[in-house]
Amino acid sequence: MRLGKVIGRVTLSQSIPAFEGGRWLVVNPYTRDRFQSGDTPPSGMSAEPSLVIFDALGGDLGQTVGFIEGREAAVPFPEPTPVDAINAALVDTVYHAPRK
Repeated sequence: MRLGKVIGRVTLSQSIPAFEGGRWLVVNPYTRDRFQSGDTPPSGMSAEPSLVIFDALGGDLGQTVGFIEGREAAVPFPEPTPVDAINAALVDTVYHAPRK
């Protein structure tokens, strides 16, 4: 699981039935360098490309979320579903003390 900040939403005109009840979020992943600098939670955007994740938990703009990518992202669905990333956690607080 990786952490990222929700920076937008995606609106679809059509979707497959497996995705009903959820929505799509644009997430900018946090990088290790941002946490090592002591910038917790990271502000601004990382240089890493943003991605679109499926969200059934209710993540909102500006919130930190934990997301899963790859084959594991389809595990929560009862049928094989074409999804690359899902929201797995809504993060309230991130505490990190970088080594000096």
